[in-house]
Amino acid sequence: MTTHVAGVVLAAGDGSRAGGPKALRHAPDGRAWLTLAAEALRTAGCSPVFVVLGAEAQRALALVPQWAMPVVARDWMEGQSASLRAALRAAGTTPADALLITLVDLPEQTPDAARRVLAAAQGTASLARATFDGAPGHPVLIGRDHWAPLRETLTGDEGARAYLADHGVGLVDCTDLGGGADVDD
Repeated sequence: MTTHVAGVVLAAGDGSRAGGPKALRHAPDGRAWLTLAAEALRTAGCSPVFVVLGAEAQRALALVPQWAMPVVARDWMEGQSASLRAALRAAGTTPADALLITLVDLPEQTPDAARRVLAAAQGTASLARATFDGAPGHPVLIGRDHWAPLRETLTGDEGARAYLADHGVGLVDCTDLGGGADVDD
């Protein structure tokens, strides 16, 4: 049973399609996307919350909430696999049973999606993923029993998608909650 969940915000990319690192972006109300993503996980019950940085990490560090734990993926240029490996290393130092992972470029996502994925994972499920209109999305829950085998599969600009599909991830419909579309412009 998942009882202690650490949160992870993946925010290391250079935002090549967005004109710069998304870790440096702000919502119209002025709040940093990093803060919005980290607060959603924290509000849903995750502790600690890690924020994985890479491109322009020094500038992005100033935007990480004081209560969150920044992690710098020095090899971020390798792609999402580097960010996820950094998150798994950091989480390995905690007593967490699972990680709940989201992306920085989902500024409309609320804690409700995280809560729904966590609720669906209670019991025996150690892999769960939000879906929006049938498409896989975030947040994604990965139980500690999957951390080592997942780490072995991570390469290039691929995250956990293939691993999740191969290991029977539970899909959690979050369509009615909104906030599932990433922002690239």
